[in-house]
Amino acid sequence: MEKPKCYVYNVIKVGSQRESRGGYCGLMNNGEVQRGLKPRHINLIALGGIISSGYFLGIGYVLDKAGPAAILAYVLGGLIVFSVMLCLGELAVYRPISGSFISYARDYISPAWACGVGWSYWITWVSYVPSEMIAAGIIMNQLIPTIAPEWWAVLFGLLVTVINLFHVEKFGETEYWLAIIKIVALIMFSVLGFLIFLGIIGDAGFLGTSILFGNRGFAPNGYWSAFLTMVIILVNFQGSEIIGLAAGECQEPEKSIPKAIRNVVWRILGLYIVPLLILVTIFPWDKASLEESAFAAALSTHGMTWVGKAFAFVILSAAISCSNSGLYGCSRAMYSLAKEDMAPTIFGKLDQSGVPRNAILFSIIASWIGIALYTVDASKSLYTSLLALSGFSGAIAWISICWCQYNLRMRLRANGEEGKLKFKTPLFPYVTLFGIWVQVACLIVAALTDDLRISLLIGVPILIIPIIWYKTRARLSRHLPPLSEDA
Repeated sequence: MEKPKCYVYNVIKVGSQRESRGGYCGLMNNGEVQRGLKPRHINLIALGGIISSGYFLGIGYVLDKAGPAAILAYVLGGLIVFSVMLCLGELAVYRPISGSFISYARDYISPAWACGVGWSYWITWVSYVPSEMIAAGIIMNQLIPTIAPEWWAVLFGLLVTVINLFHVEKFGETEYWLAIIKIVALIMFSVLGFLIFLGIIGDAGFLGTSILFGNRGFAPNGYWSAFLTMVIILVNFQGSEIIGLAAGECQEPEKSIPKAIRNVVWRILGLYIVPLLILVTIFPWDKASLEESAFAAALSTHGMTWVGKAFAFVILSAAISCSNSGLYGCSRAMYSLAKEDMAPTIFGKLDQSGVPRNAILFSIIASWIGIALYTVDASKSLYTSLLALSGFSGAIAWISICWCQYNLRMRLRANGEEGKLKFKTPLFPYVTLFGIWVQVACLIVAALTDDLRISLLIGVPILIIPIIWYKTRARLSRHLPPLSEDA
C-alpha cells in the first residue's frame, strides 16, 4: 500500500504576525484527523445542515411576515451565502484543517477573537440541534400519539450520537442519503407545483399571477418586511460553513472543496428559491401557518392530500439530517478550540479511527441538556431564547470567515505571494466586503427589532466573555498560548 503523503506545518513570521503554513496527512498520523470524507460526502454534509425541518415547517412564518416578497429575502440571503462560501473556499484550500475557521480567526484576526467566535459557534449548534430533535419528536408524535414527543427526541438524540461516533466515512455516507431524501422531496414539489401552476393537474386551471400578485400585492407588508425576514432566513442558511469544518477530513481538498462550494451554492439557490417561487404562485400566502408544512398544505389545497404524510417523513429526515450535520459541526468546533488551547485538552484527543470522540460526547450531552430544558420549561420561553442565538452567532462566524479571507489576501499581496493561492475569491475585495457589511447591517436591524433583539442580548455576552477570559489568561501567563498541531 502506498504510504500517505504528509506535510508538516511550519510557523513563519510575516511582519509582526505569526502564520502557520503547511498541509495534511492522507491517513490519521500522529494525532491527525482521518480524511475519510469523499467529495460527494462534502457536497451533501453542508447541504444537509442547511435544509432543516425549520425550512419545511417554518416557511409559513416567513410568508406571514413578508408575503410573496420573501423571495427577495431568499435571493439576498443566497448572495450572502455565495460570498461567504467563496471566502471560505479560498481559506480552506490554502489551509485544509479540521475546525478551520476557528484556526483561521486565530492566525488572521486574533487568538482572543477566535476563542469568542469558537465558543459562540459551538453554543449555536448545541442550542439548535435539540430543536431539530424536538421537531422530529413532534412529527413522530403526530404519527404515533401514544409516545410523547420528548421520548422520540431522546431516541433521535441517541441515533444521531451513534451516527457521529461511527468512523467518519460512515457519518458521511449516512448524511449523504439523508440529504438526498430532502433534495428529492423539494424537486418533486417543484415538479408537481409547476404542473398545478400550468393547470395540468388540479382543478384551478392556469393560475398565472393571480395568486402571486393577488391579496394586497407582491409585498403586502412592504418591502422592508422582506429585509427583516432575510435576517431570520440567514438562520436557515447556516450550516454551509460546515464545509470548512470538514476540510481537515476530506480527500483532495484542493479539488473537492471548490467543487463543493460551487455545487452547494447553486443547489441552495435552486432548492430554496425555486420551490418558494412555485409555492407563492399556487398557494395564498395568508393561508400559510406554523401548524403544518406550507408545501404539504399547498398540494393538499389542490387535491393531493396524500402528500401530508409523505412530507411528514421528509421533515423527519430533515430534522435527523440537520441534527447530524449540526452535531458534526459543533463537535469539530470544540475539537478545534481544544487544539488551540481554548478548551479542555481532553476534547482535542482523537480515537484510533481519527474521530474526536470526546468532543462529540460532550456536544451531544450538552444537546441533551437542551432537550431537558425544553421539557421542564412549560412556557418554552427559555429554550426559544437559546434558539435566538443561532442568528447572531451564525452571522458572527460568517463575518469572521470573510474577515479572515480579507486579511489573508492582503497579507499575501503585501508579500508578493498571492500566486500561491490555488483557489481565489473572485472580484476581491468587493465580494468579501459585501459579505461582511450586509451581515453587519442585518445585526443592526436585529438590534432595532423587538422580536430579534433577544438574540443580541444573549449572543453578545456569549461572544465577549470567552474573549475577556482569553485575554485575562494570556495577560496573567505573560506569554502567547502555543500553536496547535493542526495550525
